[in-house]
Amino acid sequence: MKNYELVLHRVEADLAAGRLRIGERLPGERVLAEQLGISRPSVREAVRVLEAMGVVRTATGSGPEAGAVIVAEPVSPLTAVLRLHLATNHLPMNDVVQTRILLESWAAREAAGRQVDSGELKLADDLLDQMDAPDLSPEEFHLLDAEFHVALSGLAGNVLIAAVMASLRSAIHGYVLAAVPNLTDWEATTVGLRSEHRAIVKAIRAGTPDDAAELVTAHIRGFYQAARLNTAP
Repeated sequence: MKNYELVLHRVEADLAAGRLRIGERLPGERVLAEQLGISRPSVREAVRVLEAMGVVRTATGSGPEAGAVIVAEPVSPLTAVLRLHLATNHLPMNDVVQTRILLESWAAREAAGRQVDSGELKLADDLLDQMDAPDLSPEEFHLLDAEFHVALSGLAGNVLIAAVMASLRSAIHGYVLAAVPNLTDWEATTVGLRSEHRAIVKAIRAGTPDDAAELVTAHIRGFYQAARLNTAP
């Protein structure tokens, strides 16, 4: 085991045992180095890894805000990992599509089953209204679309699902935009997507889980097929 990994295991154990909590500060470099019998550069390396993982946020100096503070920011690190694997073709687009269908149809089914109220659906409704604005560019439309899908996933009440969805949508944003020229009629596509979005929200609002899940599945699969991103035979 590398020296910096000793720090990672120590932080993991302390978090699991409740000895460290979100908002608390890690022990200083010197303290951790002495406790674990490693060098201070190894501790610094571990802190950089923890920061990249979204587990700590660091600030330099000697004031009350200095040091490494425990946070919970999983979206950015997950997005970075997904982007890198997509760039190296380690994540086939077909697998991405299937994962989206699996997660989003489950989330829609859960949201409809728990009968969310109008207040919980307000963000999704607002995003739909924004997508109705005329003359949106493809990038503007897809950014709103991404927010909409993440908002729907959040209605299921599962924090991890919402984080994974936010990372996945952000990671594939470039691929979706690159496929816009493959669409035969962009305006007609946006009309169809907006209609499908509203049908999904209607099913969730009505508390019909099967309908909500089926509509999400058809919506995702239909777009990827139209954009020729889904190359499965």
